[in-house]
Amino acid sequence: MKIAISTDGDFVSAHFGRCPSFTIINIEDGELKGREVIDNPGHHPGFIPEFLHQKGVNCIIAGGIGMRAAGIFNEFGIQTIMGIGGKIDETVEKIQKGTLEGGESLCKPGLGKGYGLDKTECDHQE
Repeated sequence: MKIAISTDGDFVSAHFGRCPSFTIINIEDGELKGREVIDNPGHHPGFIPEFLHQKGVNCIIAGGIGMRAAGIFNEFGIQTIMGIGGKIDETVEKIQKGTLEGGESLCKPGLGKGYGLDKTECDHQE
């Protein structure tokens, strides 16, 4: 399974669309078979789901994903897991062990409208 994790430094980013990069991992039978970090190509409605689909991604993990974006991911057959925080390495370990549990989005709906990658404010917990 190819999984994209919204990434901000060593941590899962609270905003999938506004993260500086994505860590893309390939997990097979609980083993990490590949890992790469790619820059976020830019936040435009519907663009990132298609971009990640073209990269063969089956799942996106982030702190927050809006309902519209989650729907677009679903149209591409990409599972969304939100409500994830913490270090990327710890998240990868949980994926490998099968213990990663998603939850509610860390961001409130609509907070990203009209902002680009430079968005600086949100109501999520740090």
